[in-house]
Amino acid sequence: MLPTVEQAKQELETAAELNPGPWIRHSLNVGIAARNIAQRVSELDENKAHVLGMLHDIGRRVGIVNIPKHVYEGYVYAMEKGWEEVARICMTHSYPLMKDEFDYEPDTKEEKVVKEYIQNCRADDYDKLIQICDALATDYGFVILEKRFVDVTRRYGIMKTYIQGWDITFRNKEYFEEKMGCSIYDVLPGIEKTTLLWKPADKSGT
Repeated sequence: MLPTVEQAKQELETAAELNPGPWIRHSLNVGIAARNIAQRVSELDENKAHVLGMLHDIGRRVGIVNIPKHVYEGYVYAMEKGWEEVARICMTHSYPLMKDEFDYEPDTKEEKVVKEYIQNCRADDYDKLIQICDALATDYGFVILEKRFVDVTRRYGIMKTYIQGWDITFRNKEYFEEKMGCSIYDVLPGIEKTTLLWKPADKSGT
C-alpha cells in the first residue's frame, strides 16, 4: 500500500509540528524533483515517485538527525502504516553504495537492522531516483550535484565512502538522463538561481 500525495503532505505537516526544521522543505523538494524526473521516464509512476520523495526522511519526525537512526525510525514508522514501498525508500535513500556501505560491523541495534536490510536489497529505479533527488534538493530549492556534495561535506565531514557515493550518483544521473532524453537539471525549476545562491551550512540536517 502507498499513501496518496495528499496523505504524504499531511504526514509532513504533522512531522513539522513534532520536529520543525529545513528537512521538511527539503523533503517536499525531493518529492518535486522525483515527480518531475519520473514524468520523463516511461517506466516510472510520477505519483509514486512524488510520494516516495516526500517521505524518504520521515524518520526525522522523531527529532533524530543521525543517518542510521532516522533511516531506521522512518522504516519502522512506514511499516507500522503498512507502507512497504515507503519503508524501503527510508532504508535505501542514504546508502547509494548499498551493501558496499557496510564494510564494518555496526554497534547500534538500529544500524544492525539497517545493514541486514540493505545487504539483502538490490537497488531498483525508485531507489536510485530518490538517492539522486536527495542529492539535488535543498530546503531552498534545487542545486547541481557538486554544490550539494560540498554542502553535505561541510556539515558532516568527509568519509571514505563519500567519493564512491558521488561516482554512483553521477552514474545514476547519466542513467536517468538517457531515459529522459534531456538533462536532469532541465526539469528542476529555478536551479540556475539556487545553485548560485549562497547559503551558510545548516547543522540541523537535510
